[in-house]
Amino acid sequence: MIPLSHYLILGAVLFSIGVVGIFLNRKNLVILLMSIELLLLAVNINFIAFSHYLADIAGQVFVFFILTVAAAEIAIGLAILIVLFRARHTINVDQLDSLKG
Repeated sequence: MIPLSHYLILGAVLFSIGVVGIFLNRKNLVILLMSIELLLLAVNINFIAFSHYLADIAGQVFVFFILTVAAAEIAIGLAILIVLFRARHTINVDQLDSLKG
């Protein structure tokens, strides 16, 4: 049996990678979206670990709803990204600062 601390360390490492991805790369919108998904995945791992450790299914149900919302979020984010790329021919965040139509 894997102890709880290993799951928490894995969640902390994934969360740290997501935060570093956001702070180091502020130009590419696709990498920003992937970093946000890594943050959500790290939180989900912690929910699952505590749910298993406490023998309570509520954490697993909560993760199911988080994954559903995250899937909708990434679908909308990619749709917006495609529209912006077609209009501006770039996904560079620095060049997308103007919202004028």
